[in-house]
Amino acid sequence: MIKVNKRLFFRIAFLVGFSLNGFSQESAAFALWDKVPGAIKNEAYKEEPRLDSKGNRTGIRKVTEPTLMPFLVENKSSKNAAVVICPGGGYSVLSIDKEGIKVAEWFNSIGVSAFVLKYRLPSDDIMKDKTVGPLQDAQEAIRVLRRNVEKWNLDAGKIGIIGFSAGGHLAATASTHYLDKVYDAKDDMSARPDFSMLIYPVISMENGITHNGSKESLLGKTASADLIAKYSNEKEVNENTPPTFLIHATDDGAVPVENSINYYMALKKNKVPAEMHIYQNGGHGFGLGVVGTNTDWPKALEHWLTANKIIAEKPVYLFSYFKGNGEDGLHFAYSEDGYKWQSLKNDASFLTPEVGKDKLMRDPCIIKGGDGLYHMVWTVSWTDKGIGYASSKDLIHWSKQEFLPVMAHENGTRNTWAPEITYDEVNKEYMIYWASTITGKFPETQSTEDTGYNHRIYYTTTKDFKTYAPTKLLYEPGFNVIDSSIMKDDKGYIMFLKDETKVPVQKNLKVAYSDKLTGPYSKASTPITGKYWAEGPTAIKIDGKWMVYFDKYRDHKYGALKQTGTGWEDVSDKISFPSGTRHGTVLEIPKSVLTQLMK
Repeated sequence: MIKVNKRLFFRIAFLVGFSLNGFSQESAAFALWDKVPGAIKNEAYKEEPRLDSKGNRTGIRKVTEPTLMPFLVENKSSKNAAVVICPGGGYSVLSIDKEGIKVAEWFNSIGVSAFVLKYRLPSDDIMKDKTVGPLQDAQEAIRVLRRNVEKWNLDAGKIGIIGFSAGGHLAATASTHYLDKVYDAKDDMSARPDFSMLIYPVISMENGITHNGSKESLLGKTASADLIAKYSNEKEVNENTPPTFLIHATDDGAVPVENSINYYMALKKNKVPAEMHIYQNGGHGFGLGVVGTNTDWPKALEHWLTANKIIAEKPVYLFSYFKGNGEDGLHFAYSEDGYKWQSLKNDASFLTPEVGKDKLMRDPCIIKGGDGLYHMVWTVSWTDKGIGYASSKDLIHWSKQEFLPVMAHENGTRNTWAPEITYDEVNKEYMIYWASTITGKFPETQSTEDTGYNHRIYYTTTKDFKTYAPTKLLYEPGFNVIDSSIMKDDKGYIMFLKDETKVPVQKNLKVAYSDKLTGPYSKASTPITGKYWAEGPTAIKIDGKWMVYFDKYRDHKYGALKQTGTGWEDVSDKISFPSGTRHGTVLEIPKSVLTQLMK
């Protein structure tokens, strides 16, 4: 747990009010140094906010105690990329809200952990050598992240830096002067960023192109030619400079666009991977974008980070379903938010059913397996003793369809409905499960309703889809049960299921839990759906909470439930599915896979 810098907390809290989120994040800021290098003690020099006419903070001045403010991404499945954020302000103030906190929150939204660096602003009043003060802080920030990759779940090979305006100069300096020994580092940890992002940056200290305010703040009014050349970072680029992303506006009246252009040309000359976006307008200091084309740059940066494999490709949601009786086969719809679903291929079938007594493809369930393949099972008939199976690398080209006679050993089997697959990561095997009625079984719940069907959930396991374990009973809840769907949950497994009881009428969805995929599962919960009849549940986590989709089959439309802190909220009125969508399965896929499906 990060230690709170209490002195910083109370100082900021006293001077200016914040939103609850901003207040919480600033309180988590921690000191960058045990002992600030090259510091001159000056009691009269105290940090202060810059306020606008309404009393709102627009920046911080006179920084004496550098800090890092963490914005961590919670992702236990993989290590996260991370960035150090250097706000701008002409080396005389830090625009820590617009070019720090807001930017960190945006990085979190794309899965990147972010650390806002409150670096010292060059001053002879508190520094023995003000030209190296900001660079000392930037180098140490990179090293702090690398020292704590395990603690903060960071990818040691994906530690980057981003800077705005003068903060862009600092980020470029950190990217070209990372070997400069500007303080006595306590270890050999590298200070080189793995990638850098420079947003309307000051790059050069040369007259005619530099931002004079930044130059004078950092180097003084009488800087030598050697010092000016040293901190003109376009001159310091070499083949080891990290890959770089640049943003600038043509009409920038404060920092000429040539700063970015010249740096880009130096990167190109040294064969350093680089991308630059020059916008027609936007002026200077537009942050994450204000008006015009410059508002697109965060999305462009996200694409660049994805293309360079710094962040994972953002997934989209895919829904596999059938229409009518399932005779035409497999249908797909997609969504980027889990609410609005759009059919693919003009709602035509992607795969025609070929196996089973009736050659149907109802209730298609698809998962991504541990072998990287997509595995699908489906209902082939109303009265068969087996199910359909096929696999695919891309959801377009499928293996030869197979009929799996999973209930052939039971002479009294009337049906094999709504099969699903769940992958067991621990045992590296797949569990296939479905609902069947076996004549004479479970007479205590036998009814003449629903043509005498009296289902229970059965299963088999396989590691290779070539050999299968003997079929066993998976779930006997004491009532007619169908349409089970099992997902890995934080503490084990959660089963969404349908209570099929007709008298007294249920026809609703419930949940059960187990520590193991193969059970035993707990007693079914009270209904989580309303008085409408529901079937075919399928679930996925969106923003850390379960979203359960289901077929409101008597109403001929789809419904949805969203998990809350206290239970389940019906959000059926907020979703839209293609007309005629029937019992299907939701899964995440990379956007590149969706792109191919769209073709």
